[in-house]
Amino acid sequence: MPTLRDTIAEDLRTQITTGHLKPGDRLPSEPKLATHYKVSTPTIRQALALLQAEGLIEKAQGKGNFVRAPLRRITYRGGAGLPFASDLQTTIRTTNLRAYGHLRALLRVPSNTLVTEFHCTTYEGETPRSVARIYIPRDLASTAQLAASSWPGCRDANRTEAQETVTARLPTPEEATALRISSTRTVLAITRIALNATGRVVEAALLALPSDAVDVVFTTHPMLNEVETDR
Repeated sequence: MPTLRDTIAEDLRTQITTGHLKPGDRLPSEPKLATHYKVSTPTIRQALALLQAEGLIEKAQGKGNFVRAPLRRITYRGGAGLPFASDLQTTIRTTNLRAYGHLRALLRVPSNTLVTEFHCTTYEGETPRSVARIYIPRDLASTAQLAASSWPGCRDANRTEAQETVTARLPTPEEATALRISSTRTVLAITRIALNATGRVVEAALLALPSDAVDVVFTTHPMLNEVETDR
């Protein structure tokens, strides 16, 4: 059975999707909404949090809640390892560090191994669309190599396999700040591990993209023995 929070959120959602509330419109204040729906202010805040998580509204500190203009969706192509849109721009920062803990496990290297981190942010105009941290063993990484390749990360010539894990979750504080989104708005977190023919990890990438503005597409090919079986 729908809760009061869900019922209020659905009513506001309908007003937005039908155009009664248009992009840029300011919603009534939380006390006014509470009076209108005859509920407490905390209930209104819970309903608004749902709409924020869906990307339908955004909260401007000290100004209120506003209907958000829909973002153009971009495509992340599994295996290719990049969000695709012709006019996306990318900024890249590099840092050298040593592998410990989770990073050591991702790269499958001994502790203290030298690693280069590429911190990439893609923008559509001034709007951040994705953030990524790409880690490459120092003996494989070079700025020139990155500059000559597609975003993000090192395109090792011997890379033969990429393992990708996609998870929907709330953003970390760092991701929310970098993407300029609410901490209640879901992101797609993609972990990509690239290996070469010997099984060595040549790249580990951690990407985050707002889930309501991205499509993830994977292309699969039948195995040879499956094709032969169907004949």
